[in-house]
Amino acid sequence: MHAGERLLRFDSQLQEAFLNLWRTYDRLRSLEDECFSRFGLTAQQYNMLRVLKARHPRTLPTLELAQRLVSRAPDITRMLDKLEERGLVMRERSKDDRRTVQVAITATGLAFAEQLHKPLAECQSRQLGHLSDPDLQRLIELLRLARAPHEGETSAWRG
Repeated sequence: MHAGERLLRFDSQLQEAFLNLWRTYDRLRSLEDECFSRFGLTAQQYNMLRVLKARHPRTLPTLELAQRLVSRAPDITRMLDKLEERGLVMRERSKDDRRTVQVAITATGLAFAEQLHKPLAECQSRQLGHLSDPDLQRLIELLRLARAPHEGETSAWRG
């Protein structure tokens, strides 16, 4: 495809870059959805377990958990309800501030996360395993650069 043909398909290079990013997300997400659905889990629920596992054995306030997630979770309470129903997480009100809810991964949640390790690694290999280490590093740097002006000052994803 020549540059002129690209201009006919896209309004601008900015639009082409954005739509390519969106298409890439869609293709990679479909593989991820396939992987997680085998375990009755969503990507966002897995992300919660991943964050809580890294914090284990300490707890994390619900609002801080929400800030550490890869993507915004407007209904974090409902997602935690589902994980708690399965015995994967537990919540408790802070003794110091009754408005604050602390969340922790349970032993069952840790075992479940371990069970996901190999299938998820295989999924990630299907998603990006065709890229070399230098290409992956370059991609990581470009993605950080692209979102840098849009990250909040307190984001765990900054830098």
